[in-house]
Parts: sequence; structure tokens; C-alpha cells
Amino acid sequence: MIVPVGDPASAVSAASAAALEQAVAALAEGGVIGLPTDTVYGLAVDPFLPGAADRLFEVKQRPRDVSLAVLVSGVEQALSLATAVPASAAALMARFWPGALTVVLPARPGLGADLGDDEATVGVRCPAHPVPLALCAAVGPLATTSANRHREPTLTTAAEVAAAFGDEVAVVLDGGTCTGSPSTVVDCTGVEPKLLREGRVPWTEVLAALGR
Repeated sequence: MIVPVGDPASAVSAASAAALEQAVAALAEGGVIGLPTDTVYGLAVDPFLPGAADRLFEVKQRPRDVSLAVLVSGVEQALSLATAVPASAAALMARFWPGALTVVLPARPGLGADLGDDEATVGVRCPAHPVPLALCAAVGPLATTSANRHREPTLTTAAEVAAAFGDEVAVVLDGGTCTGSPSTVVDCTGVEPKLLREGRVPWTEVLAALGR
């Protein structure tokens, strides 16, 4: 079901509020939702609900050894998922969030979130888009992946997401066209930050933010 979401960052309209409520309800039931972001359309679940991540891996047709990233409402939510956060990671979050940078951190022991087979790390991102920010504020951190089958092209509209997944996705929030490049992913679990994927944020800018 496609639900127009409008712009929930403004004085939330009745239509936007209703759309977000439908998405929150679907997430609470362990369902998979489609949502717009500042990069591409994504699929998301509440990773703290048993079986929800399994559903997302199945819908995505993605192996569990390829971990899910997590969208957060801000630094505070990110830190609740991690431990021993290095100064380099804090500097990158301060510089690039909200934005298209995913930071991989050591996961907090006993986290209880199902993100895949790797329980030692967690990749977190605070997106510069009002829809996922509103959902994270209402529900908490959301496990996410791009809205496409594993290794297939990304989808740019809510209609494409709905057509591709049908009833496998409970709600698709329509936030217009999303054609941005994926986020840049930086591993901050070691002594020195390491580039895992270069996306919208150039690696040169990441190094400059770290004084490298």
C-alpha cells in the first residue's frame, strides 16, 4: 500500500501524520516498510522485534552475512547501539550528520538487535530526510537496506517499490523521487578509519574532517 507522506518536517499535516502512523503500526507488527531517504528508497524494520529482520532478509533476498545498516534520529541513538566509540567516529558524526555517511562502530554487548550474522559491529547513519528521522524518533533505530532485490538496481519511486515487492512490504511511504547515490561507509572499529564504500561523501572530505 502506497501512502503519500508529504513533508512531516513542517507543521505536520493530517495526511503526513496519518501516513507515519500507518508505518509505525506496521513496524510494531514486525512488518517491512518502504521509505524515502536522502539517498535512495529503503526497506526498514524494527530490528529489536523477533523475526522482523528475518523478514527483511527474505524480502531483500539478501544473505544474512551481509549485515543491515541502522538509521538513527541522531548521535544519541547511535551511541545507544555502540561501545568504545573512538574520537574519529564522533568527529565524523559531528561533521556529516544528518547526511550520507554510515559509520561502522563496535556494537554494544547484548544489544539485542538482529542485523545479520555479524554481532560485533553496527553501521549507523542519521539521514538528512524528515521521513526516516520522524520514524526513528517515534520507533527507535531502524534496520535498513536499499529498496531492491539483492544486487539488482535501486528503485527511485514509491510506485516502483510497491510494484517490485507487492504484499511483501506492508506500507510504502511516498516521498517523491529519490535518486541520490548511496551513503559513504567508513569503518571506525580499528585504529585508523577505513573506507568500505565511497558514496555521496567523497573520501577526501572524510579524511579532511579527520585532519588527515
